[in-house]
Amino acid sequence: MSVHKYFTEESKLQITNAIRVAETNTSGEIRVHIENRCKGDVLDRAAYLFEKLEMHKTELRNGVLFYLAVEDHKLAILGDGGINAKVADDFWESTKEVVIAKLKKGLYAEALSDGIIMAGEQLKAHFPYQDDDVNELSDEISFGKN
Repeated sequence: MSVHKYFTEESKLQITNAIRVAETNTSGEIRVHIENRCKGDVLDRAAYLFEKLEMHKTELRNGVLFYLAVEDHKLAILGDGGINAKVADDFWESTKEVVIAKLKKGLYAEALSDGIIMAGEQLKAHFPYQDDDVNELSDEISFGKN
């Protein structure tokens, strides 16, 4: 079954709008990748996609990936070295808990949007928006083929 059954056009727009709002106040970059299945370790899969999506190539190493495997109920939030050096040790885990609570209720777009806004606040605090900022990565959701 297609992963798209979980996301209407409206819910996809809600997520991309959350990314755009979060990135308005920061030089940081946020991406979302969604697929049905995650074979193996979720962090390994997220790290693979982080590199495949070239998220490690941001100038300040301040990219954040939200990875969701819907059918397998797996979620990873992966920050690059620049942002990881700045946030509290438990930040990604506490953000993940907020997202999971809404995922369990079937509120996929709201869950991801809330997590994105939380990540955006941290990015804003540590990597404020610069006048010469360029959007280094696409704001669009990427979807797996499975």
